[in-house]
Amino acid sequence: MENFLRLFNSGGLVMYPLLVLSFITLTIAVERLFYYRSNQVGVRSFFRGVDDAVQKKDWDGIQHLCEKFPSALSRIVANGLQHSASETAMKSAFEDRMSMESISFNRYLDYLSAIVTISPLLGLLGTVTGMIQTFSVLDSGGGAAAITGGVGEALVATATGLCVAIIAFCFYTYFSHRLDAMITDAERLCSLVLGAKKESWDEA
Repeated sequence: MENFLRLFNSGGLVMYPLLVLSFITLTIAVERLFYYRSNQVGVRSFFRGVDDAVQKKDWDGIQHLCEKFPSALSRIVANGLQHSASETAMKSAFEDRMSMESISFNRYLDYLSAIVTISPLLGLLGTVTGMIQTFSVLDSGGGAAAITGGVGEALVATATGLCVAIIAFCFYTYFSHRLDAMITDAERLCSLVLGAKKESWDEA
């Protein structure tokens, strides 16, 4: 702990905003992990159930599955079934709900993207202030220890900024991938339900 505090203090004032950004990154990551996981419970079972129900044209069964497996996918399918008077109405209902769910999945990801950009800049600012300190020591005829202290501040701040940015970028990429996967799964399900529903309309 002592080594960490000494290293932290050697990074200069920019270490404090970097520390705040790291906490924000972890908080967003934990919150998003819980949210994404809560929307993945029973997804495979829901997929299989909807596929079987579609083959039988069992629309009440699909509605029951949507209630049994609450998730973004089930809410999208349920919204489409509630507006199944026509193909246009159903498509519009699917798209509207998918847009709403995408916004929920995408929440806070812009903050991670901003942190990816800001953190290296703060690290660069720490580099600049550290080098300014080093040149000031040189001008005043300071010793080697004081000079290396300024260089150390520059290196610690830069490394910390890059670490925070890398971690935020990893989380951002992971959640963006999960969002894309959700959209792909939703499109597949919507196409499946809509295709079966069109057959029912044609038969009627």
